[in-house]
This record gives sequence, C-alpha cells and structure tokens, in this order.
Amino acid sequence: MTFYLVAGSGASTTPAASTEHLPSNRARRDPSDTTDAEWQAIASLIPTGRPGRRGGRPPTHARRDIVDAIRYLAHNGCVWRALPADLPPWQTVYDSHARWTADGTVNHLHKYLREQVRVAAGRDRAPSAAIIDSQSVRAAETVALSSRGYDAGKKVNGRKRHIAVDTTGLLLVVAVSAASVQDRQAGRALI
Repeated sequence: MTFYLVAGSGASTTPAASTEHLPSNRARRDPSDTTDAEWQAIASLIPTGRPGRRGGRPPTHARRDIVDAIRYLAHNGCVWRALPADLPPWQTVYDSHARWTADGTVNHLHKYLREQVRVAAGRDRAPSAAIIDSQSVRAAETVALSSRGYDAGKKVNGRKRHIAVDTTGLLLVVAVSAASVQDRQAGRALI
C-alpha cells in the first residue's frame, strides 16, 4: 500500500519573506496564475532557492513563476513539456516540484492552507474527525500485476484508492493499494 500524506508532517522548510524571492516580471493572464494576495499567503512557505552551505547556483527563475507553472499543469492537465513559453523551462519546473515534494514543502503548504480554510470557516485548525472512503479503479495493462488485484464486489481488476477527508471535505491522506485490499484493512492503515 502506498501512502500520500497530505497532513504536513516532516516539512523542513524555513519561513522566507516574500522579498527574499526573485521578483517576477511575468504578466499574469492565465486563470491558474497566483494573485498578489495568494502569493503573499504562500511566499513564506516556498524555499527561496538560495545557495546553501555547500554552494550551488543562484536561482534564475522567480519562485512565483515556478508555482504558476505547477498550477498551470494542474489546471490544464497538460504534460510537462507543453508549458507555455512565458513560464520557466519544464525541466526547472519539474525539478522544483520533485524537490518540494521530497522535502515536505508541498505537504507543509497543503497543511497550512487547510488550516487557514478551517479557521475562516470558524472551525479549529486541526480536524477532530475524518471521513474515509475508497474507490476501485481499472488499471491499464501497463500496471504491474504485483500492484493490482481483483475487487469482487465491484468486479474491477486494478487498484483501489482510499481517501480520508475532514468533515469539511478537505483532504487529509490518500492511500493506493491493490483493488483486492479490504476497506477495513486500509481504513486501519489510514488512521
């Protein structure tokens, strides 16, 4: 079973002022672009990309442009290589996304935004209850036999995604397993 934790644990980012980021000269015209208010809310959670103790190359692309490129991909469902020319190169965007996923920045950002939504709705920052559900999905022939199974109830040969959300519907954790895994087993693992 593969877990995708979106609760924000293990994030190793240090807060950065939005003035520490390279300024963006790009015109904001796509629906997926960050507004000034959105960027102010998340800028402190995005690593600045400055050279570390061991050296490194200084950043050449504004982090706001990289975030806009990632949002463009998520909004339009396109491939990495199909990014518009006014966004940073796809290799830069992909590398930043991979690093931010590995170091916990994405989870930390998700947790922070979820807490802000909960507070705005008049709730506690941390959820006290969760709702768990699962869905069986047919797997393509390219998916390895070792990672898929047969869900007899749904008559599906593939994988099953188990999702936990808080009572407002905000995502907490996702687990992917073979379709043959029972919901009660996956539910214990999610909790």
